[in-house]
This record gives sequence, C-alpha cells and structure tokens, in this order.
Amino acid sequence: MKIAVSVWSCHKYLYDGSWQNADFIDYVASIGAGGVELLSVFWNTERDLPAVREALARNNVKLACFGACNDFVKLTAEEREAQLDDIKLAVDMAVELGAEVVRVFAGDRKEGISFEQGKGWIVEGLAAGAAYALEKGVVLCLENHGVFAGKSEQVEEIIAAVASPALRSTFDMGNFLLVDDVPQTAFEALKPFIRHVHAKDFKLVGPEVTEGVYRSLDGVPFVGSVPTEGSVDVADIVGRLAGASYGGWMSVEYEGLEEQKTGTARAVELLRKSVEGTRV
Repeated sequence: MKIAVSVWSCHKYLYDGSWQNADFIDYVASIGAGGVELLSVFWNTERDLPAVREALARNNVKLACFGACNDFVKLTAEEREAQLDDIKLAVDMAVELGAEVVRVFAGDRKEGISFEQGKGWIVEGLAAGAAYALEKGVVLCLENHGVFAGKSEQVEEIIAAVASPALRSTFDMGNFLLVDDVPQTAFEALKPFIRHVHAKDFKLVGPEVTEGVYRSLDGVPFVGSVPTEGSVDVADIVGRLAGASYGGWMSVEYEGLEEQKTGTARAVELLRKSVEGTRV
C-alpha cells in the first residue's frame, strides 16, 4: 500500500489563498508521503496544470487521484450536466498528470427528494461519466460520502446499477461511522470493488463537546481525528486491505481540530506504522 495525502486535509490554506496546489505538493513531500490527491474545487487548469506537473516532478511525488466534487441530486438536466462536466475535467486532469483513478461523489440530501428519485439521477450521471472514463483509460471511484448515499449497501447498489468496469469504490473508512455503518462490515461488502482508499477517522465524543461535531444519521456525535486515534479500527482495516492484496493508494483525509499541517503530518506517520505492521 502506498500513502498519499488529500488536499482536503489542508483545505484551510487553499481557501485562504496561502497555498496553491503546487505548495501543497511541496508540503506533502516534506512529510514523506509519496502521493497527492487533488480536487476540482481548488483547480484552475491554466494556472495549476503546469505548476503541478513541475511540482510533482521536482518532488518525485505521484498524483494518486484527482477528485471530482460532483453532486447529481439536482432538479434540472442542465444542473446535472454541469456535474458531469466536473467529472470529465477530473478525468482529463488525471490523464494529463498520470493518475489511474478519479474520486467521484453520488449526491447530497435535498429536502423533498427521496433516495430512489435521487438514485436515478446519480446512476444516469455516473454511467455517462464512467463511459467517458473508460474511453480515457481511467477508473471512477465512488466515495461513500455524506448521508444521502453513504451506506455500503447504497454504494454497492449504485455500482451494480451503473454496471461499468470504470466505476469502482473509494473506500472511506471513517465516513461509514456517520451513517451508522460498521467499517469492517462495509469493507467486506465493498471489497470486490475497492480501487482507492481514504484513511479518515472520527472519535466518539460526549455531549459536552460542541466544536467541530459531526452527527451520524442516528445522532451519534463525533469529531474528526488523526487516523488510528479515533473510533475506526484503522489497523484492522489496513490488515484487511493487506489480506485482500490491495496495492493501491491510501489517501490521508484529515478532518480533525488540530492545526491542519500538524494533524496531517501525524496522520501520515501513524498510518505508515500501521502499514508497516502488516508486513511483520
């Protein structure tokens, strides 16, 4: 398994303008990770493509994944077409920069829209995206993101409905807690489809904690945590991945309250120890 870092781990510095994508790549190299995951939400092709290409080469870092930030739960065909364009951009950038996978979303909960209604739009959009990716030699990987379509059985259902070899799973080990799934059970359900992994963790907290709280579908309170220090049994998941001969990228996606650079660096260090522990 190869360790990468998602730019979302340090999103504060992209949002406030302190960093551009090339600066993030320099940081990732400085903490010893071998890959980066970049996101369309922070991307400007004219500015970033040459700078990122140079930064990857200068640091001997690989593009592990390019992430689209699509949401197909939209009422109009025009809105959904824009979401497909985001996936196509991500595919094109993956091809340009040497990544084999593109992370995609399904969609977010909207008032008055049932899962069955939204699923139709999601399947239609992802089928079109997968057809485009297949032509380009790239695989889309659907993340279990959010509470609308984040359960393992929903991810499996969508992948089955699209029925394309170019749609597989980005297994986010932490996000399952937010839909009251057990990560190990989710792993066994999605194991045949996993092509990309997010190393993320959340810690169960008491009612006295109010800052940075995520609540699961059942109202269980969590805060983001450095992987291996929260409620996910990261070592067990890493062991299961090793047992399944997973040799792809595992992208740290840090969402804790610690300063983002510090938390991300600790996450890479601790995740590396978990991976090395599977080789003993």
